[in-house]
Amino acid sequence: MGESAAEICADFLVEAREIVDQLGEQLVGLEHAPNDRDCLNAVFRGFHTIKGGAGFLDFPEMVTLCHAVEDRFSAARSGEAALHSGTFDATQQAIDLLSGMLDAIANGEALEEPPAELIAEFHYGANAPAPAVSAKPVQAEDLPEDLENLDFDALLDSLHGAGALPGAAAVAAPVTPKPVAKKPESKPKPASSPEPGDATVRVDVRRLDAMVNLVGELVLARNRLKTIRPRIGDEDLDRAVTALDAATSRLQSAVMTVRMQPVGRVFSRFPKLVRDVSRQVGKNVNLEIIGAETELDRNLVEALADPLVHLMRNAIDHGIESPETRRASSKSDTGLVRLSAQQEGDHVAIEVRDDGGGIDPDKIRQSAIGKGLLDIESAARLTPDECLQLIFLPGFSTKQQVSDLSGRGVGMDVVQSKIRELSGQVQIQSEVGRGTRFVIRVPLTLAILPTLLIEIDDDVYALPLVRVVEVLSHRPERSMWIDGQPVLDLRERPLPLLDLRAWLGLDPLPAQETTAVVLQAGEQRFCLVVDRVRGREEVVIKALPRALRGLAGYAGASLIGDGRMALILDVDALLSTGLRTQRRLIAEVA
Repeated sequence: MGESAAEICADFLVEAREIVDQLGEQLVGLEHAPNDRDCLNAVFRGFHTIKGGAGFLDFPEMVTLCHAVEDRFSAARSGEAALHSGTFDATQQAIDLLSGMLDAIANGEALEEPPAELIAEFHYGANAPAPAVSAKPVQAEDLPEDLENLDFDALLDSLHGAGALPGAAAVAAPVTPKPVAKKPESKPKPASSPEPGDATVRVDVRRLDAMVNLVGELVLARNRLKTIRPRIGDEDLDRAVTALDAATSRLQSAVMTVRMQPVGRVFSRFPKLVRDVSRQVGKNVNLEIIGAETELDRNLVEALADPLVHLMRNAIDHGIESPETRRASSKSDTGLVRLSAQQEGDHVAIEVRDDGGGIDPDKIRQSAIGKGLLDIESAARLTPDECLQLIFLPGFSTKQQVSDLSGRGVGMDVVQSKIRELSGQVQIQSEVGRGTRFVIRVPLTLAILPTLLIEIDDDVYALPLVRVVEVLSHRPERSMWIDGQPVLDLRERPLPLLDLRAWLGLDPLPAQETTAVVLQAGEQRFCLVVDRVRGREEVVIKALPRALRGLAGYAGASLIGDGRMALILDVDALLSTGLRTQRRLIAEVA
């Protein structure tokens, strides 16, 4: 395949994957509303577009599959053969096959012919069987010279018609680009009405990543200048740094906006997943999607796909009860899973909620004891909310039978570790008989993180600002002890007290006033005692030094304004490891 053909194939893969993701959602919507003509036309057009591109690029196996589906939906559009459950099942299977074919093309693998029984299912009720495909491969010399002005969708229609199967003659014909109408220079087109093709530009994501990295370096330089400015005390320098600060902030915001994508790109695949999984486990489940237009950094959108798949599968398999159980509980036969997203400041909250049977904390407690994850005394001290957190432990599962969906003791720990890698957190709330709610909170972007800088001796550490609840002064004599654990009574609410110096293995300071930072870890709050608070600063996240990789409690590193390196602390791991360390030290002293 020539270079130009390879470029067209790459574009085809990107657009076809987007269409396939949309088809799953559109088909579920059509199944619930078979008379929706707009949805029917959208599904037909999706398969037609993929078929045209596949014929143009000589993928006859994909053409055969798409044409069979197109025949069946054409018959439905004309009223000759209504759609039924068998057609919807077969079309969902076709979507899965198309997704696999696109992956095979991307990996340079040969495509397999679609199953004959699947093709036969589509031809039932359609006007005519699909003719044989004998498309001639497209040669580089057949491609137009002016690829930039090529109307790809119009080209496909001109080659293959509105619904016909592309044959050898059509594909072999030279391709003529759509004429580009140029206005005389004396009569320029008004800027207020640009051509539709001028509204967007496809840019290699690596270029965007390079821009983000450069903006990160600029932020570091800006922070450095803001740090040394007070020492120089020059009025002209103050004005210049202030202007640079404002321009850097605007540039940072603009570049991050370019990388933003709606979370709907991930949400669109879940109507199909819910349909398939609910049928597999014999349950009736409806999916409600809210806030699909909420925007997030594209890297985060892609990284959230797997954790959300785990949560959605668990909501259906573990959360939603069988129709018989729901009827016995005076519930509707059909369960509800709600997937929602909304922006909260510089973070996005994504929620997976079900109206199932909920999670029994006592059952979680007993399961953890039975698996040897906790001893009886430790488990007895856990509050109901703390019991719910046990489902994130590796190897934990309450499922009695192992299935392909869940019950192998993996999944929820993967969800938590993935979210922590994204500098986010996952919280769980549940009520027996009413349902369960998981909330994932992640920053809008991973590149630059707002932090609170704290100091221990001459070393600086960074805490993600989203985890900081408040900062207050602290004197050691104000501490209380409950069940062998130091706590701070904060407005009649005892919070666990963790000394960062002790966690680092440093000697305590002589009795003096220090600072306590109240942090949020999941559903629990705790106080972290530090020497001093330096202030807020946006930092550029870098990978940890090799010597620190894998150590619990550290999430990354960054250079701060004075040129020193600051380690970014993992708040969740800090709490769990810190409490264990304190209990061990107390036991040794006792």
